[in-house]
Amino acid sequence: MPGEFVTILGANGSGKSTLVRALVGLLPHRGSIELFGTPLGRFTDHQRIGYMSQRPEVFSGVPATVSEVVVSGALSRRPRFGWPSRADRAAAAELIERVGLAHLAKRPITHLSGGQQQRAHIARALVADPDLVVMDEPMAGIDAHSAEVFAGLLGELDERGTAIVMVAHELGPMAPLVDRAVHLDRGLVEYEGPAVGPGTHDHAHDHAHSSEPSVTRPVPAEGPLPGGTS
Repeated sequence: MPGEFVTILGANGSGKSTLVRALVGLLPHRGSIELFGTPLGRFTDHQRIGYMSQRPEVFSGVPATVSEVVVSGALSRRPRFGWPSRADRAAAAELIERVGLAHLAKRPITHLSGGQQQRAHIARALVADPDLVVMDEPMAGIDAHSAEVFAGLLGELDERGTAIVMVAHELGPMAPLVDRAVHLDRGLVEYEGPAVGPGTHDHAHDHAHSSEPSVTRPVPAEGPLPGGTS
């Protein structure tokens, strides 16, 4: 739904990354997945989605600067082989400043620390102003200050009606923003429901392992998704 912030929680190997990779069409699947009401196989409006993988390594062997990496996220809005516009570059510069990398904008991204690279890729996922942002462990490798800045960015997106799906081990400063939590455990949806307060991850985990009845649905940790997943 527009403006909804959903987090997918669970331990390593629980199927979190598999689920979001299937959602954005990077893995084969069974059943049905729809994006904005369109079956995934027929969905072509890719500029509406901003995606950040768990380990963004696409630029690891390319001498691209931080500015070039971030502005490349806007190219989904351009014709094939199109160049970024002045507005694209301005949006990239603003996001680079917001994630605290303005002083490193002209530096090759491979010269940055792991946490700094992660912040650059976060900016890249947001630069096209997508309707849906899907992020796989975006908090990994960034310090507490960067996490607070990132939470502020996502809060602004949420207020503008951008839908957000985020994989995480725990939420930290994101907790007040989250509308719904999905907790996976060894390929099963153990809890799906409201996320409340700073202990959101504990809330979901406690419900998943409580005696209260819950609906448990399989989500394979490796391989295709079950039918009807959307």
